[in-house]
Amino acid sequence: MLLVGAVSVVAILAFTLGQDWLNGWHQARVSLATAKKKLNDVEADKAKLAGLLALVPVFEMPQAEEEQQFLLRDKLHEQLKKAGINTEPLQIIPARRVLGAPYKVLKIKCKGKCKLDQLLDLLVNLKENPYAVSVEELRLQCDPKEAPEKRNQVEIELTVSTFVK
Repeated sequence: MLLVGAVSVVAILAFTLGQDWLNGWHQARVSLATAKKKLNDVEADKAKLAGLLALVPVFEMPQAEEEQQFLLRDKLHEQLKKAGINTEPLQIIPARRVLGAPYKVLKIKCKGKCKLDQLLDLLVNLKENPYAVSVEELRLQCDPKEAPEKRNQVEIELTVSTFVK
C-alpha cells in the first residue's frame, strides 16, 4: 500500500511539473512564431528598400575646418548653379564651438536672386549635399511694387551649416 501511495505522489508531482513545463514550452513556441512573423513583416523587398534609402539624406563625416569649408562651398556652389540661382560670392562664417558638443559649426552664407521655383528645387535637392547639415537661415524678399509677372523673382539670403573637427 505504501508503494502504491509513493508511486501516486511521484506521478502527481511529475504530472503537475510536466504540465507547467509543457505550458511554458507552448508559450515560448507562440512567442517565437510571433517574433518571426514580425521580422518577416519588417523585411522589405529591394525596390522598397531602395526607395527608402533615396529619402535618407547623404552625410559625410566632418573633416578639418579648412578642408570641410571647401568641400561644402564647392558642393553648394554646384547645387546653386544646377538650380539656376545666380548668387554673389559665398561668404564663409568662421566655425564656432557649440556649447557642450565635441564639434564646431561652420556656416556659409549666400545672397542672390532667383525665381521661387528655382529656390524650391534647391531646397529639395539640398539633402543630396553630403557636407550640409542644415539650413540655418533663409530669408525671402520680393518687391510688392513689381509687376505681377515679376513677383515670382525673389531675393534670397541662405545660410547653410556643417560640422567641422
